[in-house]
Amino acid sequence: MKKFVILSGAGVSAESGIRTFRDSDGLWENYNVRDVADIEGWYRNKKLMLDFYNQRRRQLEKAQPNKAHKIIAELERYFEVTVVTQNVDNLHERAGSTNVIHLHGELTKVRPEDQTDKGVIDIGYRDINIGDTDHRGVQLRPHIVWFGEAVPMIEPAAKAVSQADILLIIGTSLNVYPAAGLFRYAKYGIPIYLIDPQRIDLDYKNFRQIQEPATTGMEKLMDILVNEQI
Repeated sequence: MKKFVILSGAGVSAESGIRTFRDSDGLWENYNVRDVADIEGWYRNKKLMLDFYNQRRRQLEKAQPNKAHKIIAELERYFEVTVVTQNVDNLHERAGSTNVIHLHGELTKVRPEDQTDKGVIDIGYRDINIGDTDHRGVQLRPHIVWFGEAVPMIEPAAKAVSQADILLIIGTSLNVYPAAGLFRYAKYGIPIYLIDPQRIDLDYKNFRQIQEPATTGMEKLMDILVNEQI
């Protein structure tokens, strides 16, 4: 079975109503990005950060996977699929994808503020507030990779891309590093598909763009794969 790796970004979840901080002028749901997506923001105002992610969790609980998420999950019928996502939502999993690497963390999880990969707790969609701690009494924080922090899952993601037989880039502008450079780990000559409504040029030989939003783009890609790969 061929290895199919998918690099997914905010454009995949946008059609489920999940907004991103890149929607307009450095604001995310009317908050300054540096106040809610930067490690310095946590040290400045922990309550603001907690409140913000509590709101995002409530929003996610109401959101549903869209057609793009569902077609990506369906690909597991034909390929060994790994989804490497920049998104912190769980819509890929809820659509049925079983192997998902979250580069930037997971909204439904928290961890002690003094640890990066230990003590992670799945809280679902409930709120976390000042005074909520782990068993040691350490304040819990969102399990999110903020600006100014390392990206612990970048190495497993790069390894997955390096082993891919087919690569799909969907819903990402390829502007946020280190995620934007992951496609460069792909083996020379494998087919790379890119789905995005904006024209994006990749310096790569076997590259094809479907210039569509994620949902209609995935429908078109599925037709291509049926004819050429499956």
